[in-house]
Amino acid sequence: MEKYLEAGIICNTHGIKGEVKIQPWADSAEFLKKFKYLYIDGKPYELLSGKVHKQCLIAELKGVSGVNEAMILKNKIVSIDRSEVKLPTGTFFIQDIIGASVVDESGKELGKLSEVLELPAGNVYVVTGEREILIPAVPQFIIKTDVSAGLITVRLIDGM
Repeated sequence: MEKYLEAGIICNTHGIKGEVKIQPWADSAEFLKKFKYLYIDGKPYELLSGKVHKQCLIAELKGVSGVNEAMILKNKIVSIDRSEVKLPTGTFFIQDIIGASVVDESGKELGKLSEVLELPAGNVYVVTGEREILIPAVPQFIIKTDVSAGLITVRLIDGM
């Protein structure tokens, strides 16, 4: 598992003081706001202040003091340090299951988890094998996810 997790992208600057607008890929802008450091190109930037605006985080980063310095960071990926995140029991990062083997209840391999679609109604797992299978990420279909073993056990229904 990687030490740093991609959590968003700097989509624009904000104002003239050097603040940046971060489009979160993590749970929410509120989630990103809790971190002391954000990482850009592997370099830590201390988050001096952050406010949520239209589902984005407006961040003031230490060392970024003007709009010209902020413009340099535009379109850069923002990462967080995995060790600073306390996940509730039974939850995991999507990044950690990409590439996991997916098997049905009988143990038959269906393929690898190639993508997780984050849709308004909920996440959908894209399993690529002999054929592509779309599986809603709900308990009725996802029986077990073993992140450390890289294995997801699913229940399919006719037509899947």
